[in-house]
Amino acid sequence: MSALFEPYTLRSLTIPNRVWMAPMCQYSAQTSGPGAGVPTDWHFAHYGARATGGTGLILTEATAVSPEGRISPADLGIWNDTQVEAFRRITGFLKSQGTVPGIQIAHAGRKASTDLPWQGGAPLAPDAAEGWQPVGPSPVAFDEHHTVPKELSVEQIHEVTGQFADAARRALDAGFEVAELHGAHGYLIGEFLSPHSNRRTDAYGGSFENRVRFPLEVVDAVRGVWPEDKPLFFRISATDWLEEGGWTADDTVRFAALLKEHGVDLLDVSTGGNAAGVKIATGPGYQVPFAARVRAETGLPVAAVGLITEAEQAEKIVANGEADAVLLGRELLRSPSWARDAARELGAEIRVPQQYLRSV
Repeated sequence: MSALFEPYTLRSLTIPNRVWMAPMCQYSAQTSGPGAGVPTDWHFAHYGARATGGTGLILTEATAVSPEGRISPADLGIWNDTQVEAFRRITGFLKSQGTVPGIQIAHAGRKASTDLPWQGGAPLAPDAAEGWQPVGPSPVAFDEHHTVPKELSVEQIHEVTGQFADAARRALDAGFEVAELHGAHGYLIGEFLSPHSNRRTDAYGGSFENRVRFPLEVVDAVRGVWPEDKPLFFRISATDWLEEGGWTADDTVRFAALLKEHGVDLLDVSTGGNAAGVKIATGPGYQVPFAARVRAETGLPVAAVGLITEAEQAEKIVANGEADAVLLGRELLRSPSWARDAARELGAEIRVPQQYLRSV
């Protein structure tokens, strides 16, 4: 039997296989007005294709808890009921294909207010037509091109925590079975974790215990409204890839143990994104060792990401106990039916839509 195609159960939810789709922004929502942040036909077709292709769990792209929490004006949101209603169409279809729908709940922090990547991706000034003022733990810009963020007050930190909880309530109403908190890639939660971006001197900055305070408060707030029988994930950048002054793999292991105590069921382990200009030596599965270490040292289930492209490669990661599942990104953009193709290669069984049985 293929380890990659064994079902996986977290709490009371069983996911049909270990081939999962990583969150990847599509920058395809309406940018303003009542339709801002609402998923469109593009999103329905995009996620639906990967579901019919056999993907066991699909995590939507970073979905903002507030308009100011978007990376770009064209990001998805989950701050109002119009967005909830549109998401129901997507989650309903994914479930009809045997795929578990998950949502990544996010706030972009100091990396908010940027243009679309195919239009250059440059930061949008607060006074630009579709720009706004980014916020963060400290008034430290991501790089020389980004706007200096406004430092969040303690009261505002609590407001954002409440926005995450409200987003989780709406995600449940929209039909999602898994919620993932986005604490990676230099967005707001990750900004609080790292001393590279968090220069505060109050209860939310300085020591490790203070820097993890806001992320854990968000976890507690979301876990408080997210049903006990449904899993909660957390995505983290396991390292800033800085020689000093940043978040480290040791910090990640220490934090993972706390996340487990606070009700997180799985750590989605990525790296980088919080420090500009850092060169990272990439290669097939280059981030897998970070996930494997968390799993070995804390017992917290993990999903591995990063240049996982081949069926045999993914099979070995799961079979060797390096991760409980793999999250594919760009490879699923290239090959929506990757899961079905991998099952054929590995001699495993997988659900095939009736309309596609002639392809077997």
